Amino acid sequence: MIKLSMWIKLALFICLVLGINADLFAQQQGISAVTVTTNDDGSQEYSMTLQALFIMTALSLIPAFVMMMTSFTRIIVVLSILRQAIGLQQSPSNQILIGVSLFLSMFIMAPVFEEMNQTALQPYLNEEMTSMQAFEAAKAPMREFMLSQTRITDLETFVRIGGYEGQFDSPEQVPMTVLIPAFVTSELKTAFQIGFMLFIPFLILDLVVASILMAMGMMMLSPMIVSLPFKLMLFVLVDGWNLIFGTLATSFGMGV
Repeated sequence: MIKLSMWIKLALFICLVLGINADLFAQQQGISAVTVTTNDDGSQEYSMTLQALFIMTALSLIPAFVMMMTSFTRIIVVLSILRQAIGLQQSPSNQILIGVSLFLSMFIMAPVFEEMNQTALQPYLNEEMTSMQAFEAAKAPMREFMLSQTRITDLETFVRIGGYEGQFDSPEQVPMTVLIPAFVTSELKTAFQIGFMLFIPFLILDLVVASILMAMGMMMLSPMIVSLPFKLMLFVLVDGWNLIFGTLATSFGMGV
């Protein structure tokens, strides 16, 4: 028991010494991880350590930004409806549809991203503006794009729900927290309108095939099996992918 007590006291003494040395070393060698500097104009600038933390946090939100604030939502919904209208279950696969939607979104959003790069990213990298100024500059092109695709009725709906009635004189003054859900709502409505137009020719073909099968007394044969080859042939003959992608790009104002 005496030896055990001595070992415990020795261990406590060593921990105490190491703790004191660690505190002294931290006071001498350590640097502040979080610093906030106030500029002459009243704005605040954060240290690089804190900025890196913000950037790493923002990286986890990039998928949500890509889906909700770009043309991705409209494209993926239209392509999914097209696949269902043709009658194909797993072809093209979900991975292919997502990949096509992503790269088509990059093509459509290229002018917006280029403007954000010139007005916000490059000046920030050249230390011509602070991080907060760059953030505000980057929001302007994205806000302009979303406003151009958002219906006034959807915007008014979320303004009313958020309790902002009478606080804004123009849509440009609406905050992003209101603009983003209004933009997504408009995108879903537009995507369903395009999907409805895509469904009509394939639905007519299904009705014709079903009527012929009933007239021939072949009611046990599924019309979907018979109409599928004709749907594929019709879609290929009219160069369907070219028409779909061209229509989607034009719906965002490209080439107008």
